[in-house]
Order: sequence, then C-alpha cells, then structure tokens
Amino acid sequence: MKATLITGASGGIGEALANKLAIRKHNLVLVARNTEKLAILCQQLSKQFGIEAHYIAADLSKPEAAELIFTETQKRNLEIETLINNAGIGSGGEFSELPLKGELDMLQLNNASFVAMTHFFLPQMQKRKSGTIINVASMAAFMPVPYMAVYAASKVFVRSFTEAITEECKPHNIHVMLLCPGLTKTNFNQAAGIENEKGKALTEGANLQTPEEVADEALKGLDQKKHVVISGVSNRMAAKMTALFPNAMLAKRMAASYRRKMSV
Repeated sequence: MKATLITGASGGIGEALANKLAIRKHNLVLVARNTEKLAILCQQLSKQFGIEAHYIAADLSKPEAAELIFTETQKRNLEIETLINNAGIGSGGEFSELPLKGELDMLQLNNASFVAMTHFFLPQMQKRKSGTIINVASMAAFMPVPYMAVYAASKVFVRSFTEAITEECKPHNIHVMLLCPGLTKTNFNQAAGIENEKGKALTEGANLQTPEEVADEALKGLDQKKHVVISGVSNRMAAKMTALFPNAMLAKRMAASYRRKMSV
C-alpha cells in the first residue's frame, strides 16, 4: 500500500497535516509515542475519509526507533511515497542549568532520528525515481537563540541538511521541502518544560498560528513545488529581516530582551 508517513502525528502540526492529507485521500502511517491517541486518530480518519490509516507507536528520542519504524513498514508492505519528518521538541532556559539528558534526548529526536528516518526511506524513493520529503524546522533555524541555544541549533541543522539533500534528490525526481513555522498554538511550551515565566519571556509578542494554518501553507507550498515554506506573513518578513543582520547582533539583542523581561 502506498502511504504518507508522518512523525509527531498525535497532535499539533502533525495531526493537522494528517487530517488535511486524509481529505486528499492519502493513506497514512502515523508515528508518535501515544498509542491510544494514534489508534483513535487512525480510526477517525479511516471512517471519515475512506482511507487506510496505520499507526506505529515509537519514541524517536531513542536511537533504535527509526530502524524499528522502517522495519515495521516493511513487514506491513507499506510503500512510503511521502515522508514528513515533523517530530521534534524544544527546551528553554540558561543552558548550564538545563538537564544534560534532556538536551541530548532533544538532539537525538530533532537531529539523529530525523537523519536516520530520511536515510532509511530515501533509497526506496531513489529506486522508484519518485517521492516527497518534508522536513519541519522552525523560525529558530534562521538565527541563534540565547536561552534556547540547543533547540535553535538543532533547527539550524535541520535547515542545512534539508537544503543540501534538496539538491542531491533532484536527479532522482524526489521533491524535498523545508517547512519553517513560527510559534504555533500547540503544547510546545508544555512539552519543552517552559510553560512558565521563562517560556513567556521567550515567546512574548510572537505571532501565533494554528496548526491548521501551518498545514494549509505547507500543502499549498507543496502543490507549488516550493523547496522552502516559511509559514505566516510576519514570519516571512522576519526571516528576510534577520538575513540583513549578523548573527552576533541578533543573539545579543535577543539575550538582552530576555534578561530584561525576566527581571520585571
């Protein structure tokens, strides 16, 4: 069965993409940690849109997870036409005070497992001479972010990696797209452990989009064969503005703003 695989599919942008792709009659393979949520979502999508929806419960903060997911798709004879690497997590606060294990688990999820997923599924796409890969980064991919240092660096990695394999994949007729949402109405802060004053200081004033809005822009960009989609007008303007200034200046201003807000 031909299908679209979405990681981080039990909520937020991943769930929104699943719904909108189901409307387009994509068969789905949904990946996340929460078995119960995945089972309910697959049942709903199958019933409502007449598609096949499978789920694989896996924790991509574990090094072995990507291979387990790939192996399971092979056992089920699932041909992954589109891979959406959406799973990710953040953290916030002074780097030296954050738990090291949490930062390393985040790098495993945001980077190592993301690379592994791509590496497992890409050769099949190359063999077929067709396929699509969507990698979800962030507005943080365009700048260093003090007090979210590791998270922002992980998204810079996603951006750089995606831009590179975009060119590698062109001779194989594989379309690669980078999706960069800004702050979105999800449980990001809660999952990152910054549903507090620190989190408010980091995100205050940001333009919020809904997951559905981000998903709509992603699919519109995909239909237009874009390689980079920055979701939200204000975010697109911000990305252009940040390109005009040195990273050191951006980091200095962001750090000063954060410290000012935290001192109030």
